[in-house]
Amino acid sequence: MDITLSQTFIAVDDHDAAIAFYRDALGFEVRNDVSFEGMRWVTVGSPSQPDVSIVLEPPLADPNASAADRETMAEVLAKGLLRGAIFATDDVDATFERIRATGAEVLQEPVDQPYGVRDCAFRDPSGNALRFNQPKK
Repeated sequence: MDITLSQTFIAVDDHDAAIAFYRDALGFEVRNDVSFEGMRWVTVGSPSQPDVSIVLEPPLADPNASAADRETMAEVLAKGLLRGAIFATDDVDATFERIRATGAEVLQEPVDQPYGVRDCAFRDPSGNALRFNQPKK
């Protein structure tokens, strides 16, 4: 049996800003853009991984959620408390410079970590922490 990742989800509060970041700063392609019951889902992904997609979804993607629950999730997202993602790159320093040049919020400049990678970190426009790493040489 072979199990692989197909899709993963990242909560965003502004899909247009998220598209600009994931497309323009990270170089991802926009694969789908769907609206349903006042919500929107945008699927993006790396051209080099056509079988793996990231779905940019509302902070609480449930049409039956209460207004209070939606507000709570929006507050949690605004604080940057939701998990983001870790991306692999073959050149973390070049990746850092490319993303920084777009004006993205830097959380950590490239550094060698004791657990075997060199990495850096940014926030996306919704406040999600995104890390970019490569194995140490």
